[in-house]
Amino acid sequence: MINKVEKLSLLSEMIAFAQYDKKDIKDIEYNFLLGVAKQLEVSRDDFNYLIAHPVNYSHLKSHSERIVQFHRLVLLMNIEQEHDEEPNKSQGVIKLYNFGLRMGLSHESISKVLYLMESFPNKIVPPDVLIDIFKTQYN
Repeated sequence: MINKVEKLSLLSEMIAFAQYDKKDIKDIEYNFLLGVAKQLEVSRDDFNYLIAHPVNYSHLKSHSERIVQFHRLVLLMNIEQEHDEEPNKSQGVIKLYNFGLRMGLSHESISKVLYLMESFPNKIVPPDVLIDIFKTQYN
């Protein structure tokens, strides 16, 4: 299980991802991120504080936790692109790719996820497919 510092780091990273090319977080992104905060047992006050005061990135030791975090970022990117007036798909993909590399995930796995994403409804890669992709590359 991850500790509070890691949880805050994950949320801070997701907030940075949502704010990457713009200043404001849309309501739908905020609600998604707040849902992740609740799942991680981080209070709304702590979550709101992170928006204005990001914490330093803390690298997750567990490969499986990094995969879960990457999946969250995929979902966030899809929410962001779905509700943009002028979605810039390539910018979101590049942003996601760079965040995945920063987490220490293999570029082959990230590329495969991004490629396969197009073939799924709403571009949401099922968790079991995502895990299989990373498991194959990890072994």
